[in-house]
Amino acid sequence: MLVKEICERTKLQANTFAGVGTQVKNNVLIRAKELMLEKSDEILLANKKDIEKAEQNGRNAAFIDRLALNQNRIKQMAEGLDAIVALSDPVGEIVEEYVLPNGLKVKRVRAPLGVIGIIFEARPNVSIDAAALCIKSGNGVVLRGSRECVHSVGMLVGCIKTALEENGLSGDLVGLIESQDREATAEMLRENKYIDVVIPRGGEGLKKVVLANATMPVIASAGGNCHIYVAPSADLEMAIPIILNAKTQRPSTCNALETLLIDKKVAEEFVPIVCSALETAKVQLRGTSDIKALYENVNLVEEDEFSREYDDMIIKIKVIDGLDNAIAHINKYGTNHSDCILTQDESEIEKFTKEVDSSAVYVNTSTRFTDGFELGLGAEMGISTQKLHVRGPIGLKELTSVKYVVKGNGQLRK
Repeated sequence: MLVKEICERTKLQANTFAGVGTQVKNNVLIRAKELMLEKSDEILLANKKDIEKAEQNGRNAAFIDRLALNQNRIKQMAEGLDAIVALSDPVGEIVEEYVLPNGLKVKRVRAPLGVIGIIFEARPNVSIDAAALCIKSGNGVVLRGSRECVHSVGMLVGCIKTALEENGLSGDLVGLIESQDREATAEMLRENKYIDVVIPRGGEGLKKVVLANATMPVIASAGGNCHIYVAPSADLEMAIPIILNAKTQRPSTCNALETLLIDKKVAEEFVPIVCSALETAKVQLRGTSDIKALYENVNLVEEDEFSREYDDMIIKIKVIDGLDNAIAHINKYGTNHSDCILTQDESEIEKFTKEVDSSAVYVNTSTRFTDGFELGLGAEMGISTQKLHVRGPIGLKELTSVKYVVKGNGQLRK
């Protein structure tokens, strides 16, 4: 099927889908979950094909990890569907209401965005998360995955389409562009008549391509060069497990720790302890010369490397002179994603949380919590690192806009 035809069909179904009730939408998601669990063995066989192809193409371990599914990850996707079902339906929610002096009754209510295009790399679970969030928020969705995940995504989207059809809706509400021709992506980005907004889910390369070529608005959901700053008043004993969790719990994710900034007032005491802990956890250490002076088994880091996101068991470490310099470093080299301060000083907390220009700012906890499910939103569409129209995890409400509903009884404008 042609890209234009896929997008047109999705738009046609989305036009009436905004009026579908909450129970029907929930029934679709519940049935999709059942089908996904029933077909888990088939999904894993399809995923195995994708992994074999990715390995043949020389993809690295971090990419393979993002691509790989297993029974636990399928279970997590199922739990994500349960979480979305449990959430309130945002469509029709009254954001504000008031009566004007002339008697007009004005309401601002939540309404779907329309059709959302999702272009993503590697992660097959994005197809389920995206489709489920769009369905619950009353939107249609057109999905475009990378060539490496085509078999996995085909199986997962098949579950969603079947669930829609079994509940009296059209499977075209979830469009899937399966063509492996790169031109298909470019064509999708030109279909602004049918796609209202597009969200890229992947690295900086994908984000740049989408921003440069999209003819519709873009919600940028990019990678994360995330930081932790260890301030002079930090609880150093508590700091170690936080840093290890942020770096090693799942290093291929966009909210994993990439750069550790250690205040010079605690560097002599803390650098050997934290470097030893990271090295024991099999993390490769890259640091500045003052870090190497305090812990020998560190490779020197180049200045331009501070902008790099590894998505791997590698970390950059730097001694920093004070809170102002830590904030300046993060705002210069970071990606406005997730950054953290470890401190017991309330004035430092206030300054850091106000001045660090990131979509999620943490105090004394792991950056790994930047996730829709972890932050109570259910599954997410991604993490927006821009400021319009949404910032941070893109959940249900973030996939709606507002419309004005104005009721009168014959008023005329003078």
